[in-house]
Amino acid sequence: MRIEWPTIGLIVLCYSVWFTAGLFIWPVLPIVALLVMAVTAALHSSLQHEALHGHPTNKAWINELLVGLLPLAPAYPYRRFKALHLRHHNDERLTDPYDDPESYYLDGRGWSEISAPMRFVLSVNNTLIGRILIGPPLMVWGFIGSEIKLVMKGQLNIITGWALHAAGLIVMAMIMDQLFGLPLWLYVVTSGYLGMAIISVRTYCEHQAADNINHRTIIVEKSLLSVLFLNNNLHLVHHQAPSLAWYKLPALMSDKRDQWIAMNNGYVFSGYFEILKKFAFKAKEPVIHPQFPAPIAKAGIE
Repeated sequence: MRIEWPTIGLIVLCYSVWFTAGLFIWPVLPIVALLVMAVTAALHSSLQHEALHGHPTNKAWINELLVGLLPLAPAYPYRRFKALHLRHHNDERLTDPYDDPESYYLDGRGWSEISAPMRFVLSVNNTLIGRILIGPPLMVWGFIGSEIKLVMKGQLNIITGWALHAAGLIVMAMIMDQLFGLPLWLYVVTSGYLGMAIISVRTYCEHQAADNINHRTIIVEKSLLSVLFLNNNLHLVHHQAPSLAWYKLPALMSDKRDQWIAMNNGYVFSGYFEILKKFAFKAKEPVIHPQFPAPIAKAGIE
């Protein structure tokens, strides 16, 4: 069995810091504890992303045991995250508002059907500050709404994913109540929210609408957040080599830097601070996908 020890070590570190924050920091410095737990929630989300791509072992059930049973990032069931994210890796459909489950775009029809206040909210969400502040509740609201519809249709795999997630949340609630003295709801609305906000910095402009498939995916060359994101800032490299472990991405980027930049047509930023300066309060792109501007339905989509 293949075992990637750097990832195993990071998983152990993530859980160790989380438990340390709950057991020892929360009783004396509760705000600091919640902030530390937010960072671990963000890291755990990145570790789940690593696991669904086949790390740190070649056994999917072991990877799920390692990062799927205790949902430090509580918003998304691991199995649903896995299913939707692997669909997202169909690069031919990247950003497509119909087929990419991680797209932030609407088609013209969807835009025409929402209210003016909601249009304003979605436009604000296309700024970096907006994505950080209101992106997490918007994502959770939309995700849960769509999941409820699927559960109501009786799709067993989705019901199972949510049942396992609920069991994990019950275990977390017991740990927090019995060991930490921290209510789960408080963790969800503070550390859980902030963890998603941190991840929103990475996902904000990972992809853009473009005719050329390779022009759709970003490279952020260097960032202090790279450790939390497990080098997913080198996002084009990840999409081109999705099975490559996180700690091998920088070397691959460095070896072929000029080729990667030519491949994505210079969709490159030096770091997230550059993105902040450009798009803190300015939408990087409109909400309507440029390839689907007309307010008409796609065949088969209702």
